[in-house]
Amino acid sequence: MINKKNLWFLTLFSLILVLSIYYITMPSELLLTGNTVEEKKQVKPTVSIEESNELVALRVESDEKVNKEIEEQRQVLAKSDSSVDDKNKAYEKIKELNDNRSEEEKLEASIKDNNKLDSYVKINSDGINVTVKSSEKSESLANKIIRTVQSNYKDQKYITVKFQG
Repeated sequence: MINKKNLWFLTLFSLILVLSIYYITMPSELLLTGNTVEEKKQVKPTVSIEESNELVALRVESDEKVNKEIEEQRQVLAKSDSSVDDKNKAYEKIKELNDNRSEEEKLEASIKDNNKLDSYVKINSDGINVTVKSSEKSESLANKIIRTVQSNYKDQKYITVKFQG
């Protein structure tokens, strides 16, 4: 009859034996380089993404402010001593911030599709600010961008366009 100690011994011995056989039968080139055969067969394409440092800095700064505001509102929601009215206001503010963020991304994509320009869009309470990376700085291009943004809204919006060279 096999007791627990013998059963554990046989189990561990079998595991060690299987791993030893696997190690011995592995190709030696895998042991030297540490790469697997699949990694050698895969071709990794290089992707180059170029975007204005100013636009990236603006986007990061804006995201940090929005995330900080959302976190403050979540703390209001999490407090047990907050009133129902305060919690409702905090929830509505979070919803507004998320809606603005998605609207900004949609407008950036629209500008990219229609005008082939990289842009940064910020929606404020007083209007929409658009920063565009373009070597061409003309009124006609600014008007075209304003029309592109305005086409997404029924009511008139105050839209400003700033060019980054």
